[in-house]
Amino acid sequence: MNVHKNARLTPKGRERLVRLIRDGACFSRAGQMCGCSARTAAKWWRRFDREGEAGLADRSSRPRVLRNPTAEAVRDRIIGLRRQRLTGAHIAAKTGVSAATVSRVLRRAGLSRLRDLEPAEPVRRYERDHPGELIHLDIKRLGRFEQIGHRMTGDPQKGKSRGAGWEYVHVCIDDASRLSFTRIHPDETAASAVAHLRAAVAWYASMGVTVARVMTDNGSCYTSRAFRAACAELGIRHIRTKPYTPKTNGKAERVRRGNDSRDHSLVRLTPDRPQGIGLRPRLPDLRPARRRPAGLDPPLQLAPAPLSAKVKTANQPNRLGSEQPVEASHLGFRLNQVHQMAVAAMATAEAKLLASLSYRVAMRRQSLRRQKARSIRLRAR
Repeated sequence: MNVHKNARLTPKGRERLVRLIRDGACFSRAGQMCGCSARTAAKWWRRFDREGEAGLADRSSRPRVLRNPTAEAVRDRIIGLRRQRLTGAHIAAKTGVSAATVSRVLRRAGLSRLRDLEPAEPVRRYERDHPGELIHLDIKRLGRFEQIGHRMTGDPQKGKSRGAGWEYVHVCIDDASRLSFTRIHPDETAASAVAHLRAAVAWYASMGVTVARVMTDNGSCYTSRAFRAACAELGIRHIRTKPYTPKTNGKAERVRRGNDSRDHSLVRLTPDRPQGIGLRPRLPDLRPARRRPAGLDPPLQLAPAPLSAKVKTANQPNRLGSEQPVEASHLGFRLNQVHQMAVAAMATAEAKLLASLSYRVAMRRQSLRRQKARSIRLRAR
């Protein structure tokens, strides 16, 4: 019940009204005490006399009988045309009723929205029985940065790393064992996708797993002829998901989301910056309580990173003018370097804040001295 601020009789007010009448007050006197007319007081008393306290509640404003209701045959035809995916305007034109009537009938039938015609398919979870029967591939793009961001410096203009580039993390995960293999590549082209596929197949082979199928989305690198030829050469069946249905390849998407939950941005290396900056060497455990698959020795860990991973985007020269890309000795994020940079930035920001406060105090004191001198001159006059 939405009662406006000037309402005379709320449900509590109606109870008070009928209580006064029951105690012996007349309709006019009780209405005057409750701020309503004698006729209104009599109406609420009759309802209370017939229905009790339930009669004091608000009733629906919908009429009990419609003067010209929509015929049952017309309603059935409207619903039938809607199931043929016709819009409300087309249905109104075909049936000869107004668009408002069509909308009302469809709303009561639960067919107003187009998705109501075909309810969403329930989630079907699947899992292969043996490792290697199916692996999932996907790509995650990560932005690099040259300096700490505005969350540490407090200045949005000084926390931007324009032109730092991107790194592309190619993800591979086994459907049965959840054994993951990731590697950083300079781009997401077909050449990088093929290289990652070959490296993943070789790494799984070293673990005693033979890959039979690979599932990917419909990215350009996976639909290329080079990737198709690589699958044929390796004897792997390539399966692509339905467009706009990422949940089919959900295991690889979950690995990507696990990466997003941690700080995996890369720092662009310069000769005066220490080496060893990149992704962390482990991905989060997706299922800590999973059974151990047969044929694999514990523990299931991430593939070892290559000894030399180029932290540089393709076709992008170094900012210092060097033509050779700077290489990272291993993957692993050096948080201590970022911490030192953050401490230095915070110290600089604190010094600037103190200088600004000192300047404001000095200006305020100078203004007070001027006002005092002016008041003295006015008194002398």
